[in-house]
Amino acid sequence: MVVLKGVPALLSPELLYALARMGHGDEIVLADANFPTSSICQCGPVEIRADGLGTQKLLEAVLKLLPLDTYVESPAAVMELVPSDKERGLQTPVWKDYEILLLQAGCTVNLQPDHGRGQGRHVFWRLRKSEI
Repeated sequence: MVVLKGVPALLSPELLYALARMGHGDEIVLADANFPTSSICQCGPVEIRADGLGTQKLLEAVLKLLPLDTYVESPAAVMELVPSDKERGLQTPVWKDYEILLLQAGCTVNLQPDHGRGQGRHVFWRLRKSEI
């Protein structure tokens, strides 16, 4: 077995292959256990499971290897809260953690909620962990 230097161990060969195939305009969705990944992936995008990993750790690992696309207006987004979650004031502190990681990676992006963005994307990494 070959061990690659500098590659975070939590990235599986399948995840690395997906990253290697990506180009300008391709997007990754890091989805927690509540996202309907399997349903969406029946129509085209590839589902890659990352059971037991948290979105924050996976994002950090990905950002060590893959630069964010500088040819798009907003290279990062989060899913918008549904109206009932907004009404009850659901807090999403993990979004601030994502923003910190993105800033550390040199991305001056403001995470904007984007409810429909995950549809029709290149690859989905489904995490068996609820982040919210």
